[in-house]
Amino acid sequence: QVQLVESGGGLVQAGGSLRLSCAASGRTFNIYKMGWFRQAPGKEREFVVALSWSGGSTLYADSVKGRFTISRDNAKNTMYLQMNSLKPEDTGVYYCAAGRSQLLSMGVYGMDYWGKGTLVTVSS
Repeated sequence: QVQLVESGGGLVQAGGSLRLSCAASGRTFNIYKMGWFRQAPGKEREFVVALSWSGGSTLYADSVKGRFTISRDNAKNTMYLQMNSLKPEDTGVYYCAAGRSQLLSMGVYGMDYWGKGTLVTVSS
């Protein structure tokens, strides 16, 4: 199986920045894409960004485009999410995800593996 472990969440003031990390282990050869979702209290899990691991293509949610940047370190099997100009509405649990196909989409069912999440809180 694939294990995904997020880190880097925390409390930050509006306008600040955070950098999230997701380390993948296990059967990482099954990973062809990775991405991030988030879930605010009482709301459904929301797509943030996805990346095709081999090709480097990216897909961003409109709400984070221009503020968030996804990147990767192939040697470390690690994905990063640089979050700048954070807003209170960015608050939520951020989940690392990975999928067995390269096709990028905004649906949660496009991913096959999930981390346990890391909490990001943006104060006003």
